[in-house]
This record gives sequence, C-alpha cells and structure tokens, in this order.
Amino acid sequence: MKEEMKYLEALSKQYPSIASASTEIINLNAILSLPKGTEHFITDVHGEYDQFLHVLKNGSGAIRRKIDDAFGPAMRTDEKKSLAALIYYPKLKLEEVKKTETDMKEWYRSTIYQLICICKKASSKYTRSKVRKAIPKDFAYIIEELMTGHPDEVDQEAYYNEIIHSVIETKQAEELIVAFADLIRRLVIDHLHVIGDIFDRGPKPHLIMDELMRYHSVDIQWGNHDIEWMGAACGSEALIATVIRNQARYGNLDILEDGYGINLIPLVRFAMETYKDDNCDCFGVHYRDDDVTPNDRELDEKIHKAISIIQFKLEGQVILRNKNCGMEDRLLLSKIDTKDWSVTVDGKKYPMLDHSFPTVDWENPFTLSSAEEEVVTKLKAAFLNSEKLQRHVSFLYTKGSLYKVFNGNLLYHGCMPLCDDGAFKKVSIFGKEVWGRNLYDYIEEYARKGFYALDESEKRKGLDTLYFMWAHPDSPVFGKRKMATFERYFIKEKETHVEVKNPYYQLIDQESIVNSILEEFGLDIKNGHIVNGHVPVEAKKGESPIRCNGKLLIIDGGFSKAYQPTTGIAGYTLMFNSYGMILAAHEPFESVEKAVREGSDIHSQTLLVERTTKRITVADTDTGHKMKDMVLDLSKLLEAYRDGKIVSE
Repeated sequence: MKEEMKYLEALSKQYPSIASASTEIINLNAILSLPKGTEHFITDVHGEYDQFLHVLKNGSGAIRRKIDDAFGPAMRTDEKKSLAALIYYPKLKLEEVKKTETDMKEWYRSTIYQLICICKKASSKYTRSKVRKAIPKDFAYIIEELMTGHPDEVDQEAYYNEIIHSVIETKQAEELIVAFADLIRRLVIDHLHVIGDIFDRGPKPHLIMDELMRYHSVDIQWGNHDIEWMGAACGSEALIATVIRNQARYGNLDILEDGYGINLIPLVRFAMETYKDDNCDCFGVHYRDDDVTPNDRELDEKIHKAISIIQFKLEGQVILRNKNCGMEDRLLLSKIDTKDWSVTVDGKKYPMLDHSFPTVDWENPFTLSSAEEEVVTKLKAAFLNSEKLQRHVSFLYTKGSLYKVFNGNLLYHGCMPLCDDGAFKKVSIFGKEVWGRNLYDYIEEYARKGFYALDESEKRKGLDTLYFMWAHPDSPVFGKRKMATFERYFIKEKETHVEVKNPYYQLIDQESIVNSILEEFGLDIKNGHIVNGHVPVEAKKGESPIRCNGKLLIIDGGFSKAYQPTTGIAGYTLMFNSYGMILAAHEPFESVEKAVREGSDIHSQTLLVERTTKRITVADTDTGHKMKDMVLDLSKLLEAYRDGKIVSE
C-alpha cells in the first residue's frame, strides 16, 4: 500500500488534477477502441535494396488497396497505377509527368485532391494527435487543414479551394505532393518487423540499413548474416575475415570499400604477392554481371583465396581457446595430410582439390604468418574505425534482438534448437547449461557484451559468442550440424558439402512442437503464431510457408537473387492488420525506372492466412494492455484525489 501511494504521488505530478486525470482516462479508453495499426513483416532481404525499397514503399500492396478503397471503379486501372507510382516515388514521378503533361496546374489540383482522399482513408484508424505527429513539419498546417476541412460545405468551400490554389500559385505544389506521399506511406504501415539477414549476397545492404534508420517504427530480429557483420564491427577477427570472404565470393568487395570506407589495399597487396603464381581455381567468384575483365577476375580470386585461408586459421583459434565447444571437427587445416594431399572429414579421407598453402605452417596450422598478422591488424582497425559501419551496428543492437514477442506473435530468424525427440536442446555456454527461451536470452546477453563490455575478458567472450552464433551447430540463428565452407572449396565429393539441419526443421509440421515453443515464450497456443525466416521455402516445388494450421509462418521466399532459382519466387512478406493476416508472394522487381514510367508494380499473389471474426482493436495489442494498466492507475489516482489522500490542484 505504501509503495502504491508513492507511485500515485509520482503519477500526480504528471496529472495534477481531477480534470487532467479524467481527460487522460477518456482519451486512453477512446484510443483502445480504434482498429490496430498494420504490421509489416519482411525477412532475408540480403542486400537486395531495390526490391526491398519497393516492397517497403508499396506496403506489400497496402497502398494499392487504399487507392481501391478510395476510388473503386471511379478511377481507371492505369490511373491507379500512375497514382500508386507517385506515392511510391513522388519526386521521380513528378519529373516523368512534367515531360508529357500540358496543364501542370490542373494536374497539381486534381492530384492533390486525390492524395487528400487517400490520406483520409489511411489516417482513419489513428487519433488526430498521432496523425499530426506524422505530418511533415513544413506542411503541417496546410495538410491538417486539407484533411480536416469540409470542401463540400458552403461555408468552407472557398477557404478550402483557396488553400490549394495558393499552394499552386506559390509553386509549392510539388513539395506538398511529396509531403502527402510520404505521409500516406507512413500511415499505411504502422510498424515494420525485419526478421533477419539484411546483409550478404546482394550488393547494397548499407543502403537498406540507411533506409531502416530513417523508418518511423521498426524492430529487427538478428539473422546469422547480421550476426556475422555485428561480430566483425565489434572486432572479432574471425568474423572480419568471414565478412570479407563472403563479399569476395559474391563480387561485392565494393560494399566494404565504397559503402563503409574500409581500406582493403593491405589485403590486396598481400594476395597479389603471396598467390601471384597460384591460379586459385577453387576460389571462383559468383558475379551478378558478366562484365568483369580477366585481370579483375584473377585479382578477385586471389583476394578470395587469401582471406579464406586467413579465415580458416582465425576460426581455428576461436575453437581452440574454447575447449569442448563442440566444433573440434571444424579444425580441418590440422586434418590435411600433405604427403598425399588428402583431408580427413568425419573419419573419412578425401583428396584435396588445392595443394597450394604457402602461408600454412603444418606444425602450427592455425598460426597466422607475420604478413597475415599485419593484414588482419590493419583490417581490424579499419572495421573498428568505420563510422558508418559502427553506426549501423549500433542501430542493430538498439532496435534488434534474437527474438521478439509482439502482439501475440513470436518472431525469430532461425530455429529453436531441438533434440530428435522434440525436446529443447541443452547447450553448454561458458560452463552453464541453458535451453529453450533461456538459451536465447543467455547468448543475447553475451552478444551484447561483444559490443558494449569494457572488461576485456567479458568482451572476448562476447566476440567468441558472436562467432559461435554464426557457425555453431546449436546456434538458434544457424541451425545446421556444420558450415561446410572448407569442404565446398577443397573437396569434390558432394556428400561432404551437405549441411544437415537441426531436427527443428523436420519436426515443425507437428503442431505439438510448435505449441511447446509458443508456451515456452509465454504465448497463447490457440491464437499465437511463430513468424520465421532463414530457410528459403521452395514454392516452385509446392512447399507452403504456412504450417501447423497457420501457427507457423516461414516467410523466407527468396528476396536474394541467389535463392530465386530455388524458390521460384522473389520473397514473401506478411501483413497483420485489424482484419487478420495476409501473406504475399512476390515476383522479381524489374526496376524503379519502369515503376515510375509505366506504373509497373511487383506482381504479388496474396493468401489469407487468418481472418478474425471480430476486428482487432488497439485494446487487443501489447500497447493496448499497457494503456489498460494506465487507465487502472489513473482510476486509482482519481479515487485518491476524491478521498483526499492526495491533494488535487
């Protein structure tokens, strides 16, 4: 009782009178009755910036639905496409319109009226206060007047029309149109969930990160490729080498040099000198385009090999200093027999495809040569001193986590590590055995130490944890028995390339397994869902992203072009609005230019995952539950005012 009175006295500072407390109760109860905002789920974008940006701008079709709601059959299909393109890319579309439109003033007037109409539709589920906060400041007064005015009433008709007329005459029409388009996109999607893997394979992850940092409301569940970059930015030498190798493998080294300002010249010089007589046949590069000169290709392959050997050494060092970590089978450099150039994997000998290892001391195979040591030191300094990379990774730590429970749904990138019988796998980490939700919480704690810890020993544990999250068989974001990178480079036999998945992926069609995971995270097994990424769904083979009667949604459909031949589509996205859940399967995005010029959009097939019998309101959300608690607290404060226990102003 004493603690409650202290809390109420503190609350009275914010609501010092009966009137102010009553007003807030009325306000909160009114908000609770509004429809919930739309959540947008996206995963495994892998650096595909153009497709990501378009899906973000069109809200997986939500903008087109708002246009249809606003105009229905009164507007032609080609006009709807043009209007949608204007909302997606207002500045580019305006330039395109000016090339052909003969009466721009009339076009401005008509377009502004259309945008007002759509904006009213998009804002209908929000309070005036929330809409006001979303309006671009430069046009706050004008937009608010246009959205709340009544041009169909005689008293306001002239006033309303004069606002639009004056905007056009003062040459502010284009800026107002851009502001309206930005506001519509902001209102159509209330919150964005990114279920991991922003980085690797595609060419522009840094631009995706810039876009996410500008987004109004977002959370991120870390994927294994995000963890890899986070570890590199924190200073994990093994993950620095892994990041560079991945970029070298896919012809994306310019991401590091141009995107993040990381100087690769020391590595380039080392590779050219050390492997100058090596054809590096095992280290081909998967370029997106074929316009690469033979000299550039040869250099990239030498860089690719140089950093790969460095990576295998540095990984070995991590494994060796963490005894009994469960990854001793990955110490493959020490299993090479130089007499016959074979390597032993899982107890079986295989011939090596490459016999050139000029920097490996076979007595101490995981020790860097002095030249390699110098390269790694310089690369580490470059990663730690990249202002943009540090800013992006700081954002991932601030807005991200291994999992999130949000509005009755459990979001994570990879898997819940399971035993063959479906029990939660017990994992030993720094002498402590953890499983289930505790496994997620414990390794996330150490992942954060990799970035934030000041104590050197705790920092090192954090860095090693980030590596194990990337490659350990019991990592929730990896979920495979091994990462067969070494085997893919050096062994011809495909049997060694197989990466066996955690039993999770064989058991998730069993509803009892999904229910046990939902219960572990405190969710209702009747209404809860797991939203999952990481493993591409092979839609062209008939695989479904919807499992266990809709309780599990695997929404990795191949945003990355590297996966699209496997999936047959170009990604899934999920929408969760006040009516239920809608899954969209997207075809590849052609180009921004075509979208602006022709109004072409990503063609998407939508599938209703779940429709509610009763429209979901704010009261049903996590925010709503907090509001209800606040209403109870304010009601107690009112009672204290009226009983004289606290003096009202």
